Amino acid sequence: MKNIILILFAILTMQVSCKKDKNPPTSGIATINNTREFSTTYYVYGFLFREAKLVSTLEKPPPDITVDTDGTDLLFQANNLKDSFYKFGEYNDGTSAKTAFDNLTTANVTQWDGLAYPIRPHQVWIYRSGTEHYAKIRIISIIAEVRSGNNYAECTFEWVYQPDGTPTFPGK
Repeated sequence: MKNIILILFAILTMQVSCKKDKNPPTSGIATINNTREFSTTYYVYGFLFREAKLVSTLEKPPPDITVDTDGTDLLFQANNLKDSFYKFGEYNDGTSAKTAFDNLTTANVTQWDGLAYPIRPHQVWIYRSGTEHYAKIRIISIIAEVRSGNNYAECTFEWVYQPDGTPTFPGK
């Protein structure tokens, strides 16, 4: 009987200590690129805000945003059948962009664009998902070059996601 109690105690302790946090972060820094992968079809990795992670365009749910290039400029695109981007501002340096990003507390947008184009460092964008959830994005850096004969696009950005569906971003 004593052994059974010890075993049950050990099992319960392991279950409690192995619990994962079911709430992903609502802010962070991410990097996405347009490198094409192949399995049975081509895909790229984009960013899914509600899960705070990179996901392939083949996954369900697919990414909220992906990055690409027209050969000159970079752009964000969304696959949600909705105009989803608004450029909040473009700034001269990282400090000004960070200040504007941090001070942006509400997405009050009347005119959305289908693409975030062109994206450049020190810009702040607002993203609207197909389910009316919002994210603010600060472009930190971009890379636009030719790699292996293909136009390569890479973007590092800071983001804050509003998981409750309101256009008000949580403060830091």
